[in-house]
Amino acid sequence: MRRMATRIRTASIAVLLGLGASSAFAQSPAEFINEASAQGVADIEASRLAHQKTTAIEVKDYTIQVINDRTTANQHLAKIARKLELPVADREEVVSKAKTLMPEVQDGDAFDQAYAASQVKTTQEAIAQLQREAQTTQVPEIKAFAEETLPKLENHLQRARALQASR
Repeated sequence: MRRMATRIRTASIAVLLGLGASSAFAQSPAEFINEASAQGVADIEASRLAHQKTTAIEVKDYTIQVINDRTTANQHLAKIARKLELPVADREEVVSKAKTLMPEVQDGDAFDQAYAASQVKTTQEAIAQLQREAQTTQVPEIKAFAEETLPKLENHLQRARALQASR
């Protein structure tokens, strides 16, 4: 009888931990918008820096696409936040969060390679976040945003991998 009670307790704890883990990934719409905006700003700023430092035309072209696409996405997120009347972080807070997300990229000959590698990693993370949000959100505007933005980020990832391979 004790063994059965222990097993039931253990199973109950496992279920509760599982529920807690799944809710840890669930974000409120405001949390998603703040996080996605900060990632976008970090990506924009890293790409601006890369645009200034690189001499490679293909890297410059890539950075322009990233800056344009991420700026458009952040503007869209801001419109969604206003429409839904969500409490979102102010610009300073988003920029501060973005600074912590920006990868350290060294100067010199290895710059383009380091930038491309960081773009692969951060774009994979952004894609995973959007896929999760597209599957779990109950907010149609955020679902549409995720579904609209995913192909652009998948294109960024493909191009970043090509840059990484060419360096």
